[in-house]
Amino acid sequence: MSGGVDSSVAALMLVRQGWSVTGLFMRSGLVTVASDPDAPAAADDAGDARRVADHLGIPLHVLDVGDGFQRLVDYFVDEYGRGRTPNPCVVCNRDLKFGRLLDCALDLGAEAIATGHYARVADRGGEPALLRSADPDKDQSYALFAIPCDRLGRIVLPLGEQTKAASRRMAAESGLPVHDKAESQDACFVAGDYADLIRQRRPDLLRPGPIVDELGREVGRHQGIAAFTIGQRRGVRVAFGQPRYVVSLDAATATVHVGPQEHLLARGLRVEDANWLTARPPRDGDVIEADVQIRYKHRAARGRVAVRGGGADVRFDEPQRAVTPGQAAVFYVGDRVLGGGWIVRALGAEDALP
Repeated sequence: MSGGVDSSVAALMLVRQGWSVTGLFMRSGLVTVASDPDAPAAADDAGDARRVADHLGIPLHVLDVGDGFQRLVDYFVDEYGRGRTPNPCVVCNRDLKFGRLLDCALDLGAEAIATGHYARVADRGGEPALLRSADPDKDQSYALFAIPCDRLGRIVLPLGEQTKAASRRMAAESGLPVHDKAESQDACFVAGDYADLIRQRRPDLLRPGPIVDELGREVGRHQGIAAFTIGQRRGVRVAFGQPRYVVSLDAATATVHVGPQEHLLARGLRVEDANWLTARPPRDGDVIEADVQIRYKHRAARGRVAVRGGGADVRFDEPQRAVTPGQAAVFYVGDRVLGGGWIVRALGAEDALP
């Protein structure tokens, strides 16, 4: 229970279904970094979780995961320092929500852990499978791909069959004290410009460097590659006759490479640290036809996934825009998450593709 609408409605639904429910709240111990000193104060999430638990008549346990959140923030900052764009929600789901939090639930004698994610876990061929949400506009299965396969059988996702609007209505109709609470930030430890967090934690990552065009000419300067991500146009602040986008980042030389939109198209990608959500994962050399999603809001693209050791190479049927190192590529067969991995680079015509 995070103190937000979704986890509160999930608890409400489980109580109504007759489960014996205990709330768990993760206390991070972190102070949110805000770029705007006039921004409203952060919500009292712990207090909201307590008020919801009292409203539902269930106990609430608070788990201190400050050390885990410190590692999460370090990962977030370090990835930008490597010229990559991090995905802290995926790491948090893997290490904290379905790691530390699930371990705590089992220690308390629980059968399973439930969250407010919009995705589904269902039986497929005699084993638990992670599936897309019934609401495609809110589907969060992408952010759950890294959960260890042996944990799927301990996960309940009550919101997977309904829309966010339906959850809001249920919260209001049942009088939940958080029914009109605003949506939380993707990175809960940052409010506003994430560069402020990097400046606070690792100011060395914001060293100036050149902006270089597709011909290798220096066309401008920047104050740190951590302020850029692949596909970005705003913030480049270099005048051209046509739009230019960030096409790559070189952390070693602090160089931002820009080019026309067509330079953002990639025929494929390579992932490392693949995680497979099936009891019989594919073997090295296997080639799978799958839909590949490369960002949270990306419409999955058809492609061929060739398993390579602990990772995989992907060839898209149609080139895809802004393949971004540090983000996840998640593989779907129908509505099922087969697995996924972390993007290390885009692949082009010069690369061997499956």
